[in-house]
Amino acid sequence: MVAQVRRFNRLVTERVGALEDRYLARSRPLGEARVLWEIGDGGCDVRSLRSRLQLDSGYLSRLLRSLEAAGLVEVGPNERDRRVRTSRLTPAGVAERCVLDRRSDELARSFLEPLGEAQRARLASAMAEVERLLTAALVDVESVDPVEPAAQHCLNAYFAEIDRRFDTGFDAALSSAPGVDSMRPPAGQFLVATLRGEPIGCGGLQLHGDAPPDIKRMWVAESARGLGIGRRLLAELEDRARAHGSGIVRLETNRSLGEAINLYRSSGYREVEAFNDERYADHWFEKRL
Repeated sequence: MVAQVRRFNRLVTERVGALEDRYLARSRPLGEARVLWEIGDGGCDVRSLRSRLQLDSGYLSRLLRSLEAAGLVEVGPNERDRRVRTSRLTPAGVAERCVLDRRSDELARSFLEPLGEAQRARLASAMAEVERLLTAALVDVESVDPVEPAAQHCLNAYFAEIDRRFDTGFDAALSSAPGVDSMRPPAGQFLVATLRGEPIGCGGLQLHGDAPPDIKRMWVAESARGLGIGRRLLAELEDRARAHGSGIVRLETNRSLGEAINLYRSSGYREVEAFNDERYADHWFEKRL
């Protein structure tokens, strides 16, 4: 499998021109062209640019300095927060980005044109699948304090979504679920999934001594669904319950969350009698670890 990935990488770098120092017959390499494209028409904070492209700070600085020297980019303080540096395209940079877009389209067509119609469809479909899988491999999952900004972002998005989707809406004051303190060590754990530095999913674990722990607040951003993140979060929470010495893990959910119910059932959870009085729950599940 490693050998196959390496062959694929070699072919792609050759076909897209990554080995050339004049990418798409322009006067700059692929790295500079990619930064120009990522800055976009609206500009981009340098910190976000570094996170999005996963570039070393020093290397990104050199790329930006080169683009500034060419008159394509300006880097300066953010208008709202002068501690933040923002990169913006100059008029010449916007024009260069348009040329790169046009030539990138031409390069993509050169991949497709030699193929038959069925082959083109297969290639586009295979590329979409590779993109999904490579994106999934970029996701990081770590345990955080549930009051941290990334965790709060996920929890607020979770509450907003279930308020939209539950038949009766959702009011946290009416729920019997305890607060974030119960998902902070040693009482529990809270996991956040991030993609290119942005929080896209979460899940919590509440420990109860010798009683089975509960999985809570499972959520994945709509933009990141289909990447297997929910299943990965669930498995990591189970691993932490297992490490605590638990042989069973439990959770409850609402009937409106059909995809969550399917995830739990396909992950080995079985429906049981209600084990709490959560007013928003319609299904209670447990799994033997």
